[in-house]
Amino acid sequence: MVAVFPVWLLAIAVFWFPVHLVWDVPYWLFAAGYLVAVVLLFLRPVQIYVLAPLLGARRPSHDEQTVLALSWRPVLQFNDLPGHRYVLAVLPSNELNAFACGGHLVVVTSYALETLPRDELSGVLAHELSHHLGLHTVGLTLSQWLSIPVLLLARIGFFLQNVASAATTSFVSHSSALSALGRLVAALLTAISWVFLSGLVAANALANAVGRNAEFQADARAVHMGFGKPLAIALRRFITDFGTDRPTSWRDRLAMTHPPARTRVARIEAMLRGRRVVSGG
Repeated sequence: MVAVFPVWLLAIAVFWFPVHLVWDVPYWLFAAGYLVAVVLLFLRPVQIYVLAPLLGARRPSHDEQTVLALSWRPVLQFNDLPGHRYVLAVLPSNELNAFACGGHLVVVTSYALETLPRDELSGVLAHELSHHLGLHTVGLTLSQWLSIPVLLLARIGFFLQNVASAATTSFVSHSSALSALGRLVAALLTAISWVFLSGLVAANALANAVGRNAEFQADARAVHMGFGKPLAIALRRFITDFGTDRPTSWRDRLAMTHPPARTRVARIEAMLRGRRVVSGG
């Protein structure tokens, strides 16, 4: 959020200017209105009927709901939370995965439901609930909301740059002065687009670094809940089924949103050993 905020202020000013020409809306009010609108993404009906379908997820079937309830109940009971506070959804996928987003949404893949035993699924759900309890999903949702106008402007800029280049080639190629002007406009639009795109790239790189740390925090909270061992087993199952996920280059490391599963397993097992030593002492 810190990285994308300055670029967002510039992007929202670009959208505000034409609106200001028609309606006398102060810039600060326009920007504040956009920020306040993010509240909609945290409303349960919006998450059920808008956000989940946008992610490709659906409501669980009767059989899926039964499986989820058996694994979800002990996680909620440990944290003394009511079941209606969170929305469970299923993503049809052949990957072993789950994720949390918004303020209440927890998504589990159909493959995870079909392959994970009850205790391992509880470990995975405890990890995802930890993201909500640690407010990680709030920060992620806000940063993505801020990124929307920045990304739109970058795409508009590249589109107009292509239009300017095509128009220069097609219509004013006979005039050296107009051709130079067209190339100048195209170069200016490209530069502006790269300003916004570079801001997003920097923000995403920082968000990935913060996100990897958030995964460790969520693992630690799951261990505290008592679901560390089944979570580690589920991660080992992921490694067995899908292979290693270690980055092979610095670009891969920057793009990684999660730390390697082997690293997470090692940390979880170290925490479990530490808890046994403390309880034994």
